[in-house]
Amino acid sequence: MILPRQGVRAMSASIWIDPQGRLWVFWGQAFGVQDGRYGIFAIVSDDPDADELQWSAPRRLGDGIMLNKPTVLSDGDWLLTSSVWKTDNSIKVYASTDQGESFTLRGTANIADPKRRGPDEPMIVERKDGSLWMLVRMQGLAETISTDRGETWAPGHRSSIKHCTSRFFVRRLQSGSLLLVKHGPLDKRIGREQLTAYVSDDDGKTWSGGLMIDEREDVTYPDGVQAKDGRIYIIYDHQRTPLGEVLMATFTEEDVRVGEPVSDKIRLRGKVARLPIKQADTQVKP
Repeated sequence: MILPRQGVRAMSASIWIDPQGRLWVFWGQAFGVQDGRYGIFAIVSDDPDADELQWSAPRRLGDGIMLNKPTVLSDGDWLLTSSVWKTDNSIKVYASTDQGESFTLRGTANIADPKRRGPDEPMIVERKDGSLWMLVRMQGLAETISTDRGETWAPGHRSSIKHCTSRFFVRRLQSGSLLLVKHGPLDKRIGREQLTAYVSDDDGKTWSGGLMIDEREDVTYPDGVQAKDGRIYIIYDHQRTPLGEVLMATFTEEDVRVGEPVSDKIRLRGKVARLPIKQADTQVKP
């Protein structure tokens, strides 16, 4: 294990299995809380099924902070997004054309209304027409489009999808539909409660379904993946303070479309982990 030097903060980690089957851990790192010089770092393990994981040396991939996995485009390129705070309040889009051997800055998206809150936790979906759709957490959700593989981005604007100031999750499913996990109804902004899943068959223009994953307050930060058998796994937390509880929901696209449990694969509120009591009592909620 490699620990940062005193005064250096490592945060917002994300894990990812790449198309070659390697395990990546990404995180943001800065001196202090917000020094304006955040960097994205990563380590890689070639054999994630080994009894004892062997990791590469940490390396810095670019500026900013991230909380999302790369998006793999249809041409094989990887796109990794990061938020740059305290400087230009932009979203940096880094690209790898060699399966993660190197990352270079491909483009920058400038999102409107940075005075209230800087853009954060961006996610990219490749649409069926080849354009890229980026959703960004701000005071709600903002969005922008790129038609040149991420080199340039249209001026950002407020999304019609209502959402609180919290993380969301969007990814393309094996069926070709999009999955969106957010708080509450599509047309109403509520607090950090009612974590709900929706699907879209027209690349995000309209949404249907509405499977309630967890209706309680203080359920946040969903992330997910779809397994080869079609099952969807969403991991999230509940009461980051004081519980620090991590949970997992398992369901299918059919469950989401119907808006209630209909498959025999659905499992909700499965407990994964919880912070030790001493840590849970001293954590500060962002």
